[in-house]
Amino acid sequence: MRAKSSHNLPTDSTLLRNWRRWESGESRPDDFYAPIIAAAFDTVTAAFFPKSRPNRDDEMLSATGMDTLEFIGRLRMSDVSASTLDAIRITADRLCSEYPCADPHELHAEGTAWLRRITSLLDGRLTLAQHREVLVLAGWVALLVGCVDYDLGWRTAAEATRRAALSLGQEAEHAEIIGWGAEMAAWFALTQANYKGAIETAEAAHATTDRLGVGVQLAAQRAKAWARIGDRREVEKALAQGRSILDTIEHPSNLDNHFVVDPQKFDFYAMDCCRVAGDDRLAESFARQVILTSTRPDGSIRKPMRVSEAHLTLAVVAVRDRNLELALDEGLQAFAGKRRSLPSLMWIAGETAREMIERFPGDPRTRSYLDQLRALAAG
Repeated sequence: MRAKSSHNLPTDSTLLRNWRRWESGESRPDDFYAPIIAAAFDTVTAAFFPKSRPNRDDEMLSATGMDTLEFIGRLRMSDVSASTLDAIRITADRLCSEYPCADPHELHAEGTAWLRRITSLLDGRLTLAQHREVLVLAGWVALLVGCVDYDLGWRTAAEATRRAALSLGQEAEHAEIIGWGAEMAAWFALTQANYKGAIETAEAAHATTDRLGVGVQLAAQRAKAWARIGDRREVEKALAQGRSILDTIEHPSNLDNHFVVDPQKFDFYAMDCCRVAGDDRLAESFARQVILTSTRPDGSIRKPMRVSEAHLTLAVVAVRDRNLELALDEGLQAFAGKRRSLPSLMWIAGETAREMIERFPGDPRTRSYLDQLRALAAG
């Protein structure tokens, strides 16, 4: 250490005044005196005189050139009005409510356009609450677009959009959007005959969705997968779990929104499980109930995709009852709907075809059904 020269040393009275200031905390000894004082007490300089840490808030405010009130005021400023977000919220709900009946190509185009508009808001100035709200709205619309992607048979695009929706849900910390992201993965796996994959995906999401509507749908997907594996005990367990969740949540005000689960939808799931398990009379009862609740008083169909699968259930029951004529009629009704989810419809229609081939392998009516199924797959 370089010592100070003797002519620079302070007088005794000056040193005493400095010492008193150091003791009181009024000032700190400089780099010459600090190590000497520490050595006198047989310790290191940092033990007596630690380096002060900068105040991060002061540092940030200083860097921005703003005082505290101005800084907080900036966080509350936005380029987006509350009425604009209200309008987008209504639009997102409308799009999700049009899912059951709208032309899928038109819905996909509109949903994609709105997703682009909503996410563009993230480039502007938003409050923290608005930022999360935009992420949530984008998440719902992305889920919708992903579902339509899959309905149209665009598997790669559907998976990419599902992952985007899941990411938005995670960033917004929105448990329901995250849950629907998992539900879509289970649905994709199920309709591709990856039953173990569907079960594992649904089970992994159970802990965070057991008090949400999506938890009912996840339980139903597990039940449908277990039914095809042939484990009746697990089917009943999953259905009971779904009913338990359904009993604890409020009855939704908008039953048309695709991301709303209600008792009528649960009948639709139970119908599938009963058909696969061979409970024909119960499956038939559920199918007729699904058709009834999915039809308006004027005879128009509210939920055409549910109705198509209900007709396929009735077709399977008719085949098992040795009534191929009725089975063919029900099957062709299922194909007649313009709004369809192609992977789901082909999956159930294929199971119906196997029932026909098993019981009526050479019948011309079976060949007629298979021809219609091939035409549907060809598009």
